[in-house]
Amino acid sequence: MKLTCLVALAAVTSATAGGSLTVSHPASGDPPSSIFSAGYIKSKMEKVTDWQLSNPKHKATDWTNGAFYAGVFAAYETTKSPRILDSLIAMGERNRWLPGQRFDHADDIAISQTYIDLYRIRKDRKMIQATIDTVLKIRQVLGPEIRKRGITWWWCDALFMAPPTLVKLGKTLNDPSYYTQSDTLFRQTYNLLYNKEERLYARDASYLINEKGEGKREANGQKIFWSRGNGWVMGGLVRLLKELPKNHPQRNFYLTQFKDMSERLLELQQPDGLWRASLLDPESFPGGEGSGSGFDCYAMAWGINQGILPKSKFLPAVKKAWEGLNKLVAEDGKVGWVQPIGADPRRNFSADSWEVYGAGAYLLAGSEVVKLKQ
Repeated sequence: MKLTCLVALAAVTSATAGGSLTVSHPASGDPPSSIFSAGYIKSKMEKVTDWQLSNPKHKATDWTNGAFYAGVFAAYETTKSPRILDSLIAMGERNRWLPGQRFDHADDIAISQTYIDLYRIRKDRKMIQATIDTVLKIRQVLGPEIRKRGITWWWCDALFMAPPTLVKLGKTLNDPSYYTQSDTLFRQTYNLLYNKEERLYARDASYLINEKGEGKREANGQKIFWSRGNGWVMGGLVRLLKELPKNHPQRNFYLTQFKDMSERLLELQQPDGLWRASLLDPESFPGGEGSGSGFDCYAMAWGINQGILPKSKFLPAVKKAWEGLNKLVAEDGKVGWVQPIGADPRRNFSADSWEVYGAGAYLLAGSEVVKLKQ
């Protein structure tokens, strides 16, 4: 039975005090133990990959596809499917291995993470040369003017797009200057948008509360912290830490932030295992949102696998998250309940709402859940 039919039959809605609806996702027909088996995870990852590749939605170098193809490469690493690898190579060839046109915009180099991953397999310089040229241009233009120009990555999800690209290049080329470049720009964003008390990122400066306590707030009076934006930060931290050398002097800065955010997100996980579109006002938003929840599951599972997060504390949360995510996937492989493109928490998504980054987040989550030792 399709997920949309199950929603019609099994979703339960109840009005909150504010008049908005809370939607419970339908129960999965899979036995709880089966969804943690390697066979199930790999099969599901292939199905999600196939459905999304068959249903393209955006320009191939778009930031949305940067997240999706990161997941597709994770699916290849997990399944070792030659068919998936061929599709990735074909994507790069169609793009002529070019990032987006805006050389100084984080969104436009997100796709380059996958180019670099493919270069490490094929060792064909053309796969990364345009990305190297773009990053060097950023350095040349922004280097001496960085303070005058102001913050470069002014929105929090940029921390998924750009830092992993720079750090991947640094590791691939054995050039630590890329680490320095990434760290300089990352800390601009951190200093502006990271709330140390809440251990979460504001989406951008328009969501900051001023000294008088004035600014945008949720219906319950809480500050607005967007689930997907923080999920993208978590995913970006994982992908940065995977590349940054163990002895790098700034590594502890990122590790500490990863641990702090993981602890906070653990507190904010909802009983169905998922996170709501607005982290501090879950009652006002319907159901669990697939993309933010997928990135959080990915990050926490990775943290357990690396011995960074205590297994006894985080494994139950990851298992709940993976169970919740699989209730969002239709029989054909479409990942539903994904909030559409936007810059804030939104209520207008459903079982039929999908975006390529929702599939990417699911695939990244699966690539780490499959490694968990129960």
